[in-house]
Amino acid sequence: MAERGFEEILAPNHYFDRNFDMQAAKILPGEYYTTGRDMLLVTVLGSCVAACIRDRVSGIGGMNHFMLPDSGQDQGNPLSASARYGTYAMEILLNQLLKMGAKRANLEAKVFGGGNVLRGFVVSNVGERNSKFVLDFLVLEKIKIVAQDLLDIYPRKIYYFPKTGKVLVKKLKRVHNDTIVEREREYSSRLQYSKMEGDVELFK
Repeated sequence: MAERGFEEILAPNHYFDRNFDMQAAKILPGEYYTTGRDMLLVTVLGSCVAACIRDRVSGIGGMNHFMLPDSGQDQGNPLSASARYGTYAMEILLNQLLKMGAKRANLEAKVFGGGNVLRGFVVSNVGERNSKFVLDFLVLEKIKIVAQDLLDIYPRKIYYFPKTGKVLVKKLKRVHNDTIVEREREYSSRLQYSKMEGDVELFK
């Protein structure tokens, strides 16, 4: 059990951001981070989506970065492996926030990503499916969506300040390398071979 105001992490990269003069954590595909401190959470999104969720009263907040695995014929099935994986990615973030003292009634969300940047993934509309999933999940859980920047064709760099709720979005219209695409392809490949063991029960 985390102490109130401390942070729960999953394999983040910590660094000091000189531009914003504060501690920061970089979130990679499949990771999440929650904190009660005044710090910066950063991620770069292609077809993946990120949910930035915070308690607007206490400032406890966090971010995840995930993609629905392409499970072929199960698309649209709410009990599919893809939907279960996305639900897990969202619930583990929410559970950590609530464990740290965030109140469900005070939660607000901002969602980003789902760009059509993975060539060869266009047929399965992975960005569109990710975007629809995260919006549907938040509506179902009655968490207010106060901002969104989804779809389009460009990768995005997201700077999230959970203490205040501020978000800066930078569209990466001139990406000179394939790092983002390759990172997401590798992550997508890992999802195909990963087996989800059980479910996460949502902390009420």
